[in-house]
Amino acid sequence: MNRLVLLRLLVTLASGLIFGFGLSLSGMIDPARVLGFLDIASGNWDPSLAFVLGGAVAVALPGMMLQRRLARPLLEERFHLAEKTRIDRRLVLGSAIFGGGWGLAGFCPGPAVTGLGMGIAPIALFVVAMAAGMIAYDRLLGRGPEGGISATGLERGSGA
Repeated sequence: MNRLVLLRLLVTLASGLIFGFGLSLSGMIDPARVLGFLDIASGNWDPSLAFVLGGAVAVALPGMMLQRRLARPLLEERFHLAEKTRIDRRLVLGSAIFGGGWGLAGFCPGPAVTGLGMGIAPIALFVVAMAAGMIAYDRLLGRGPEGGISATGLERGSGA
């Protein structure tokens, strides 16, 4: 393993640890907090998720501004940014399904994966169901570019 690959792995590991720690510290792995944010009508609205989202934007914004000035990332050959920016039926339908699942369970992928370490059965069940849904989409409807990255992040045509 060359030095650049090892450095990428270390940065990825550190980023994941910071992200997971932040989710845990903010209480976002507790579905009750997320559902409290979504429950505007009850009069017991919990705005803490809005503060976490604001914090994420405050951290990401300088990075996005820096990205526009750089020719390439420090540890990659190119930036991997979304090329498709059009809002279409697939995006709206997928967003509705994602939001519905989030609203019903109180989990989105990051907090659910972070919460796996707690050993709580509903979290593990959610992650298994999420992975099954991603794999089902990928196998049944996925239309990633040949040789590119599919919805599950697996490279097509590589046998992975």
